[in-house]
Amino acid sequence: MGLDLRICPACGDRADRPAVSDAIVTCVRCGHRWPFRKLPLFALTGPSGAGKSTLGPLLASRFAGDVVVLEQDVLWTAGLRDDVPAFRATWLRMAAMLHQSGRPVVLCGTVAPPEFEPLPERAFFTEIHYLALVSTPATLRARLRARPAWREWGEPRIEEMLEFDAWLRKSAEGLGIDLFDTTGVTVDAAADHVETWIRARWPG
Repeated sequence: MGLDLRICPACGDRADRPAVSDAIVTCVRCGHRWPFRKLPLFALTGPSGAGKSTLGPLLASRFAGDVVVLEQDVLWTAGLRDDVPAFRATWLRMAAMLHQSGRPVVLCGTVAPPEFEPLPERAFFTEIHYLALVSTPATLRARLRARPAWREWGEPRIEEMLEFDAWLRKSAEGLGIDLFDTTGVTVDAAADHVETWIRARWPG
């Protein structure tokens, strides 16, 4: 079994578009076939300021190793920052590798189904479940304006997040995204909701 599922463990060829059937990868160069663990991916999305980064550590503690909770922004680096599709594909490859341990990934970060679903790496997952945290414009503005200066949350960026929040609310049903409004909700109550949502889809 190869860890990076795009690379054949027999001949070492790297597939631009993996040939996947059920939970079997077939090398398009040498024909080698190998099984892999095909698990669901959980995308905890939403605009900045809705609570994703706050909930991440709480979820990691609550699941105590049953799932792997990761923050997308850790790879928002030079190179990947200039190529958003490559950034998304890299995260899907990373999640698929981590799934080979038998634990699904909860990926915290601003993303929407149109950015993940068309990618070749989507074939490595049974499903991608999307839960978007949203909030009222006033709450998002207040939270983002309160962030440290080094994070550079000027008014244009804040407005972009408000537009994304509005787009999520409008588009969620058609895209298969579940919504949870964190306005006026305690951190523990929000963590309860997200934990319940994940466990309903991954009993472990």
